[in-house]
Amino acid sequence: MCGLAGVIITGEKPVPINDLVNLMGETLRHRGPDSGNNWLSVDDGVGFSHRRLSIVDLSAHGQQPMISHDRRYVLAYNGEIYNHLELRTRIEREAPGFRWTGHSDTETLLECFSFWGVEKTLRELVGMFAICLWDSQEKSIVLARDRVGEKPLYYGSHNGIFAFGSELKALRKIDSWDFDINPDAVTSFLRYGYVPEPYSIFRGIHKVPPGTFLKIDSSNRRGKSSQKQTTYWSLAEVARAGVSDPASFSTTDEAISELEHLLSRSIKGQQMGDVPVGAFLSGGIDSSTIVALMQKHAPGKVKTFSVGFDDPAYDESVYASKIAKHLGTDHHELIVSAQEAQDVIPKLPDVYDEPFADSSQIPTYLVSKLAKSEVSVSLSGDGGDEFFGGYNRYVLGAQKWDSLSKIPRFIRRRLGSAAEKVSPETWDRLFDRGSRFLPDSLNLRLPGDKIHKAARVIGSENSRELYRNLTSVIDPRGISSRDQELTLEYDDNWPLESDLAHQMMALDTLTYLPGDILVKMDRASMAHSLESRMPFLDHRIIEFAWRLPMPLKINGSESKWILRALLQRNVPSQIFERPKMGFGIPLGTWLRGPLREWAEELLEPSALARDGFFNVASVQNLWQGHLENKKNSQHGLWNILMFQAWRNKIGSEEKSCEG
Repeated sequence: MCGLAGVIITGEKPVPINDLVNLMGETLRHRGPDSGNNWLSVDDGVGFSHRRLSIVDLSAHGQQPMISHDRRYVLAYNGEIYNHLELRTRIEREAPGFRWTGHSDTETLLECFSFWGVEKTLRELVGMFAICLWDSQEKSIVLARDRVGEKPLYYGSHNGIFAFGSELKALRKIDSWDFDINPDAVTSFLRYGYVPEPYSIFRGIHKVPPGTFLKIDSSNRRGKSSQKQTTYWSLAEVARAGVSDPASFSTTDEAISELEHLLSRSIKGQQMGDVPVGAFLSGGIDSSTIVALMQKHAPGKVKTFSVGFDDPAYDESVYASKIAKHLGTDHHELIVSAQEAQDVIPKLPDVYDEPFADSSQIPTYLVSKLAKSEVSVSLSGDGGDEFFGGYNRYVLGAQKWDSLSKIPRFIRRRLGSAAEKVSPETWDRLFDRGSRFLPDSLNLRLPGDKIHKAARVIGSENSRELYRNLTSVIDPRGISSRDQELTLEYDDNWPLESDLAHQMMALDTLTYLPGDILVKMDRASMAHSLESRMPFLDHRIIEFAWRLPMPLKINGSESKWILRALLQRNVPSQIFERPKMGFGIPLGTWLRGPLREWAEELLEPSALARDGFFNVASVQNLWQGHLENKKNSQHGLWNILMFQAWRNKIGSEEKSCEG
């Protein structure tokens, strides 16, 4: 796990490359605190900077940027190649006289490029990565990203400089660039709480899309560099192939065993390294499955980590403790007070580097800090929901839509409006009083919020609008000063023709997973120089999951059926079966209480009007409605507040530079 940055100078104006790449690299020190190096070819106008977090081959033989044995290629990369020992064996068979310098996966990756070329190598990799490869013969750079987007990689071109980096803060060291905020990106951010791929918050700066590589030809230094994008792995194609040709199993036990084999192999590969490895444990199905299989094959006790809150409505630690006790892990738990969690908030704009507003970023930051005190690598259960049907929208939204859509839309809208007139707190009290008379499926955590969300979406015109409404934190129309949003690849067309649940799962994997979940984990863990790894994101598991018949994922009202069945082989169901909680915080209460002064300063009319992005009166009405308990607008407000806090941060940096 590391950080990388670099430039190609394509314009006439001379730029001190060494000073520039050194400044860029220094901004990424948190991603790689162990060492840092630069590589330059002044004649070619090319320079890389790399910051290293040593995980595999802690010696100098693992240092980057690294030059290939034949001197043609230079590599800087961030991530891990879990099958690198297998790839080494193949290289040795093809070139019996070849001798390795060290035992790092960086050297393996570099020589694979040298022997096999870019596209074949990328197809052979099992891992997470953001790669920069310089070809001194062709005078070109390749930027590549892993299949689902675990590792970040930004790039852009302006004023004769093509630049790239693991985080935006590296690119912002280029004084000659204009960093204009894209108002369309702001509007999309308000809707989703993140800036969707492949865009960034700034005009002209993009993210390399997952499963692709860019080739930038700089042979004509005095002209504009040319770019070509190639897809080497496509989730949409995997989904289409899986749905059209599902796997056939003689028994469900056969399917469960195959998943156990694939997941165990992935976990074993992801425990690779020369440093201690542990796991995050929330007590939910996904993380519990990962930990159960880790412990099953471990020679000693696996170190596990969880964070809880002193507010029982948001505390999952008791469930994690039960799982840990049953499995016999070396469990570490941190119970966080409201003040400790709130103390993280001022750090978030710097940690996430562009506007990001998934409020579970706070406990993720805290559990990463806890894990780093014991290990350098921690495995997580992210990805289980998207691939095995875990979100409520797959079970309730998709299943109920067929019946719901038959009701005239104007009636649905009136029902929704009536439900929203009752405050979430009142709904919570009503459900609490009637809980003993309700079936388990209706004993929800925070039912008032869920009813209000359902009320907002039942008036959807079609399934596409239903999905958009379900995944929108807030409708930005009226809140934003403009209606225009970013144009996304699947805005008008689904990535596959299938049942609604499968369509939602595909879109979530293409958008929400890389844009929200993976950003949250990468930035929170790297803020503490901790490497996070995600066994469910092994592409062989993703391909297996897409070939599973739907009843093995969603069976009636039961989500993640096959994961539950696999976990039950190792943990009694009464320990892990419970309503899905998520990794939340009591945000609504905090905004009305201890965070009110902070929020009001950011929502002050002159602050909102500064850039012209917001309809000031609408935001003020939203805030007042929340304060008066008329409506719980915590998540929509959090999006606005996180943007404002980020905007203040870059504004202060700009003033500092001017000074």
